[in-house]
Amino acid sequence: MMHDATADPLQAYRRVNVEGSLNLARQAAQAGIQRFIFISSVKVNGEQTRPGHPFRAEDTPAPQDPYGISKMEAEVGLRAIAQQTGMEVVIIRPPLVYGPGVKANFASMVQWLQRGVPLPLGAIHNRRSLVALDNLVDLIITCLDHPAAANQTLMVSDGEDVSTTELLQRMAAALGKPARLVPVPQRVLALGAALLGKQAVAQRLFSSLQVDIGPTCALLGWKPPVSLADGLLQVARHASHLP
Repeated sequence: MMHDATADPLQAYRRVNVEGSLNLARQAAQAGIQRFIFISSVKVNGEQTRPGHPFRAEDTPAPQDPYGISKMEAEVGLRAIAQQTGMEVVIIRPPLVYGPGVKANFASMVQWLQRGVPLPLGAIHNRRSLVALDNLVDLIITCLDHPAAANQTLMVSDGEDVSTTELLQRMAAALGKPARLVPVPQRVLALGAALLGKQAVAQRLFSSLQVDIGPTCALLGWKPPVSLADGLLQVARHASHLP
C-alpha cells in the first residue's frame, strides 16, 4: 500500500514485487527447488472489462498502475529464470481477495452495512470477480504438485461474478442487516466522484472486472471449494465476533 507521500510508487513496488521476488526465485533455483509459485494480480491484465468479456491468462498484459506494472515485470523475470534454470514457475492472478479480517475498501463496506448507513449504490449493474481467501489457498495447494500446473499462468476467482449492488445486498444478508441502498443513477454518481477527485474509487465501484477461470478448472480438475455466499458469511462472522 502506497501513501501520497511516496515520491516514486513504481520504484517502491519494484523493490518488493520485482527485485524481492526475483531474488527469492534465484535462491530457490540454486537450492534445487523444483517449483516456484508466484501470486501476481489481475491488474497485470488491466483495470476493467466489458461485461461478459472476462480477462484470460493469455490476454496481452495491460497494467495501468505502478502495482500492476511491477507484478507484470516480476512475471517476465520469473519466466526468464524458469528458462535459465529449469525451475518450474506457476503464476496465479487473483482479483480482489476477501476473507475474515479483510482490510481496505471491503472492510469499509462491511462497516457501512453494520452501521446501517444509507448508500447511493442501489443501481450499479457492473460485474466483478472476487476470490475468497480459502479458494485462493486451495488453488495454491493444488498447484504445489499438480503436473499440469508447471509453467502455467492461472486466473482464479469464486466462479460467481456480482455487481456492486448485489455484493452489498449479499454482504448485508450475511451480516443479518438491511441493505439501505438508494438507486442513484450511475452517471450522477460518476459526476459527483469526478468533482470530488475520486475517479479511482468510482472506477472500482462502477466498472466491471471479470476473470475467466474455466481454463484453470479444466487444466487442473479444480473448482472453488467455497461459494461466494459461504465466503461472505465467514467475513460476517469475523466482523460480528461470532464463532
